[in-house]
Amino acid sequence: MGPSATRRAVLAGAAASAMLPFLRADRARAATPGELTFGLSSFPPSIQPWANTGTAAATIKLMIYRGLTSYAEDGSLRGELAESWQRAGATGWEFKLRDVRFQNGEKVTSADVKWTIEQIAAERSTAYFRAEMQKVERVETPDDRTVRIIMREPVATLPVWMASYHLPIISRNSPRGTFVGAGPFTLKAQERGVSLELEAFPGFHRQGFPKLRRIRAVAYQDENLRVAALRSGDVDLIEYVPWQSMDAIAADQNLKLDTVDGAFMFLVFNGGRPPFNDARVRRAVAHAVKREELVRAAFFGRGSPLMQLPVAESSPYYNAEFKDGWRYDPDLSKRLLAEAGHANGISCSLLSTAQYGMHKDTAEVVQQHLAAVGIRAELNLPDWATRVQIGNRGQYDLAVMGTAADSNDPDGIANFIDGSLAPSYVRSHGLKIDRITELLAAGRAEFDEEKRRDIYRQMERVAIEEAPIAGLTWRSQGYAMRRQVTGFRNMPGALTFYSGLTFETAEIA
Repeated sequence: MGPSATRRAVLAGAAASAMLPFLRADRARAATPGELTFGLSSFPPSIQPWANTGTAAATIKLMIYRGLTSYAEDGSLRGELAESWQRAGATGWEFKLRDVRFQNGEKVTSADVKWTIEQIAAERSTAYFRAEMQKVERVETPDDRTVRIIMREPVATLPVWMASYHLPIISRNSPRGTFVGAGPFTLKAQERGVSLELEAFPGFHRQGFPKLRRIRAVAYQDENLRVAALRSGDVDLIEYVPWQSMDAIAADQNLKLDTVDGAFMFLVFNGGRPPFNDARVRRAVAHAVKREELVRAAFFGRGSPLMQLPVAESSPYYNAEFKDGWRYDPDLSKRLLAEAGHANGISCSLLSTAQYGMHKDTAEVVQQHLAAVGIRAELNLPDWATRVQIGNRGQYDLAVMGTAADSNDPDGIANFIDGSLAPSYVRSHGLKIDRITELLAAGRAEFDEEKRRDIYRQMERVAIEEAPIAGLTWRSQGYAMRRQVTGFRNMPGALTFYSGLTFETAEIA
């Protein structure tokens, strides 16, 4: 760790020194009331509403689109395009729609909901929720404001699914190749790779919102430049505050830091080919990482080890019996490799990205720890958009991932461990563990909370043995903003990447 940690410290110090000329009392750019400049961590590879292309894209999607349900600032599920919902028979849910309009002026109707679900579930669809929507038996539209979604089996979590930023309702009359949503902002222009311009949608269904007239989202791939832009006043708000900058930002009287612990880092495997199609090799990886060292090196101590599935301790579904399930045990790693026929170790590729410092630092630390047990990993560190493409195609052996769960419900981690779902960079490629899929299905079909807890306990026991992923660390996830910005909030827990919802209440003096 010595040389690598020292290099990072030197680079961080150099970056901090480089920022000093920007720390001017006049803060450079005078704020324009109602107009906010937002520093994105990357330019979205795509803002196609049903695709998963990362959290920067998700934030933009939350400005433009809305689903049937959504989240309040405290993390509770709330109605969005739907004003209410209730169970309909043994396997269905009925949603009552609000009297709301899309950004093309047309009313949101049950026919639009039906069309949206059909598009997502279609044979050639690449939507993130395609597999889940294929479990829909039929969609009934008795009138324009009533929609019944009848599943092939009971799904207790359907209202939670409908709050996902990957499941917005889109107008069935959208011009070919475009997607008309019902969010608080409309996309007016974009300079590819540089910025996006958004304007308030005056017909947004929440009266008096959004408060802002305009948002300019500017991509700063270099995290130090992103911080410098905030401190100089060139931007008003930034996402992905680098961990080495958090203390300085918190101490700056002109700025505000808003952090939550909810995002996490983990490893995914290519389970479609040797050697990671063998659970013993995956477990060898999981037991090779000294996570406390990783928290210090990649997150400057702002995090904690994660040695089980990413279910927060505050959740009623947290299982303390598994908290050390993937504990650091290099001797066990070596034994497992030998049992799998790799006594002399293995060579593999380790995919990450250089665009996010925490992804790169995590990969470097993991590489060192793996080498100590005989796993020789060659790093591949492309930009984020390329990393997503490579991950979706399964062109890797082992890969670093970092995100938050889809919701605070335990079913929110299904997308990371259920190999029956369509291929995605967020989960192991070609790795289907039937028992995990069965237990996840049983959990979402069960409405009794105690029975659900028992099901997820069984599922986690299987996961510890089969290692569909390898948990690494929880991490503190931060937004930072000028004092003049109010109304924007970092959402709690796993919902941190839903914070873009609060752009509708954000204001700037």
